Amino acid sequence: MRRWSERFGYIRRLRDFPIETARSSAALLEANRRFYDSLWSGARLVMPDRFNTWPLVQSLFTGGTRALEVGPGLRPRLPLETTRFVDISVPALAKLHERGAEVVLGRITSLPFAASKFDLTCALDVVEHVDDDDRALAELSRVTHPGGIVLVSTPLHPSRWTAFDEFVGHQRRYEPSALLAKLARSELMVERSAVFGMAPRSTHLTELGLWWLTHHRERALWWYNRLFMPIALRLQLELQLCPGMIAADTADEVLLVCRRGP
Repeated sequence: MRRWSERFGYIRRLRDFPIETARSSAALLEANRRFYDSLWSGARLVMPDRFNTWPLVQSLFTGGTRALEVGPGLRPRLPLETTRFVDISVPALAKLHERGAEVVLGRITSLPFAASKFDLTCALDVVEHVDDDDRALAELSRVTHPGGIVLVSTPLHPSRWTAFDEFVGHQRRYEPSALLAKLARSELMVERSAVFGMAPRSTHLTELGLWWLTHHRERALWWYNRLFMPIALRLQLELQLCPGMIAADTADEVLLVCRRGP
């Protein structure tokens, strides 16, 4: 009984987790690198066609499409054989390379590519992790050819900050209007959007998962790879893309299909 009371006490403390003051860029990068190196070292690669983003991705690829995905980890959304991948995690890049992908170690705030090199650029669940998100969005725009597509996803509503945000290395959540303004400053115009994300709807389940990841990481990752991730993939809903920005009041995360301006 004592062990379970301690676990539930931990979960109760997570519910009251405060919004932490912003960390320095170097500290944030190191925290993200440590977390995701550990995560991807024990995780399996999930192929892009397993995700609900695949129909959208297929519709955006034409003959000769030059594609880049930033921060894919082991959950890439673009085809491995025709995409260049950039990540800060060496374990993730090693596993992608083993499957024939072209990989580069790098950061979203300083992408190692010439301007206008790609027709399709993807960065899902990335910009909320960096200190200088304006620089990150500017880089995504810079390496995308005018008229090309940039796919971005972010969590919404700062008031919904939780221990999960802190645990996975988020630096912020976005108010929808502020996010649109940031995108516009980088010449990224939102053409379509959809509710996004694979996080459990139950906060209790998320909190319990955090406890296991914190106290029994290897066992938690074993269950994550063999049970929870397959279930989550099966339970994905079809993306419901709509013109412009979705009505985001009840959305926890948004996927944005942006057109790079001239």
